Amino acid sequence: MQKFTLGDVEISRVVEWHGNFAPVGVLFPSMPDELWREHESWLAPDFWDATTGDYYAYMQTWVLRSAGRVVLVDTGMGNDKPREHELLARRGGDFLARLAAAGVEPEDVDIVVNTHLHADHVGWNTRLVDGEWVPTFPNAQYLISKVDFDYWNPANGHTQRSTFGSVHDSRATFADSVQPIHRAGQAVLWEGDRHRVDEDLWLDLAPGHTPGSAVLRLESGTDRAMFVGDVVHTPLQMIEPDHDTCLSEDPVGAARSRTRILDQAAATNSLVVPAHLGGAAAAEVAHANGMYSIKRWAPLTSVR
Repeated sequence: MQKFTLGDVEISRVVEWHGNFAPVGVLFPSMPDELWREHESWLAPDFWDATTGDYYAYMQTWVLRSAGRVVLVDTGMGNDKPREHELLARRGGDFLARLAAAGVEPEDVDIVVNTHLHADHVGWNTRLVDGEWVPTFPNAQYLISKVDFDYWNPANGHTQRSTFGSVHDSRATFADSVQPIHRAGQAVLWEGDRHRVDEDLWLDLAPGHTPGSAVLRLESGTDRAMFVGDVVHTPLQMIEPDHDTCLSEDPVGAARSRTRILDQAAATNSLVVPAHLGGAAAAEVAHANGMYSIKRWAPLTSVR
């Protein structure tokens, strides 16, 4: 089962790729090895390869059918992209066929939410047609935080901190996966701390991982969810939120945003839906006596 419903919103999970990504000691430098071993019984194999010590990652898109519209949350790695990062370079995957299997053709998409502008979240924003990068979803508005758009725009000369990819990759990502959307007039560069999508969905700014990282919040009937992008990478961060990855532009700010989001999720009984989790892919959290815990997993199964 890769589909569930919250209130009036139907949610589908479309996985582009999954596999070993990087050693956890590199990706989460402040997390001691003992912490992973302590929680091995539920981290392995969906979130961590206990044999190799690698973080097990999923690249996936969430499809929301909300208020009569089709909303995509992040667009993965894409095909044919010129990248130095081995996983992202010149891919030839079948993502669009997988999206079609979920009942969605490119023309059906009304809204694309880019939670932030890292290469593995915007890849299918565009596709290569006759040597040109064109919007994959021709009828969609692409919601992008203006803070992130300005930060990653090479014309503004930012200094990249993150070890994800390279300066070349971040510039190439903007050129082939972001700028064509803006040039086509399909980018909505939202500003401020909040942007309303429809009566059930809105975006909240959650800076740190990138300056414009955002969380898509869902409130429909009595159900709540937060699609948190890379505010959370591993479920260990749901119980130990002070630990960040080496991929954040501002690790201290990322931890601050993560703690705030988890506090809100616990208080509102919201399902926390990170971008890269395998297995059940999402969970509800509890917060009591200064401690966080995972209360309940989403009704999804591993796609391995």
